[in-house]
Amino acid sequence: MTVAYWIAASLLALFYLYGGGVKVVRSRDRLRPMMAWVDRVPLPAVRAIGVLEVLGALGLVLPPLTGVAPWLALAAAVGFVVLQFGAIPVHLTGGDRRVALNVALVVVAAVTAWLATVWL
Repeated sequence: MTVAYWIAASLLALFYLYGGGVKVVRSRDRLRPMMAWVDRVPLPAVRAIGVLEVLGALGLVLPPLTGVAPWLALAAAVGFVVLQFGAIPVHLTGGDRRVALNVALVVVAAVTAWLATVWL
């Protein structure tokens, strides 16, 4: 279970560190080719989502590594499930029907949340 957690958590953490970091530092024009929804969301909200993604990625990895508040890993994984459940309607209402990645992220985050119960 521990190895499975680290594989799933590492994949999620890498994805969200990159995606969140990009949302934090890039302009709307540079985000648009990757994320069609950025025109429908205020830029401060895009930046806030990016910060939450980076913090969540750190929350998946650092608490289990340090042993300090390991329940935060579970909270981060559940947070990513909630985030993606919010992202799917944003994609669908904007005419962007490509939600396969979002569904895959929900599944991986849910499995990670389940595996994180090993740390509690």
